[in-house]
Amino acid sequence: MISSETINDYLARLAARQPTPGGGAAAALHAAQGAALVAMVARYTTGEKYAAHAGLVERITNDADQYRLEALDLADADETAFQGVIDSYKLPAGTDELKVARKAAIDAALVEAAQTPAQLIKLSGSIVDLATELFEVANMNVISDVAAAADAARAAATTARVNIDINVVAIKDQAIRAELAGRTDGLEDKVVLAADSLVKRVRERILA
Repeated sequence: MISSETINDYLARLAARQPTPGGGAAAALHAAQGAALVAMVARYTTGEKYAAHAGLVERITNDADQYRLEALDLADADETAFQGVIDSYKLPAGTDELKVARKAAIDAALVEAAQTPAQLIKLSGSIVDLATELFEVANMNVISDVAAAADAARAAATTARVNIDINVVAIKDQAIRAELAGRTDGLEDKVVLAADSLVKRVRERILA
């Protein structure tokens, strides 16, 4: 599992000539890092100076910790789902009956593989929203990490979008393709806009 291996081992597997882990898992780890950065900034935004915001900061800390764990789960889920796609393409197709069964298995695996990035886009948006909340009260000494969190979540969302696209175009059933596309179309654009806006605000505050 990605969540329990060392960074070096994960990167070695990512760099290897093997189908998993790939971009989907990398996207989920972008989100996990974004959430972790939010949690770190929140933990620096405590003490007497920030007492008036203690309730908000505590909630943000707890949510960020939870989002980090969810992102790690999605990294593992993505690797498992894509392995399912690979396995489905290896099914026998020597008869008409086997061809039909293989096609159905491939479509089902592709649909399953599209679920994880769809969830990841939504999670990325939640991370940016959390970072935006924290920006208003964050410790200025680590305010740049709010922007880093937003950029990490942004990368997660845009990478997840590409992974949805490549799975959707391989699905032959047009109704399924339309349903999957409709579930997430435009969501990553909102994440990108929100992240870009937050990064701009952070830089303006730093340079003011």
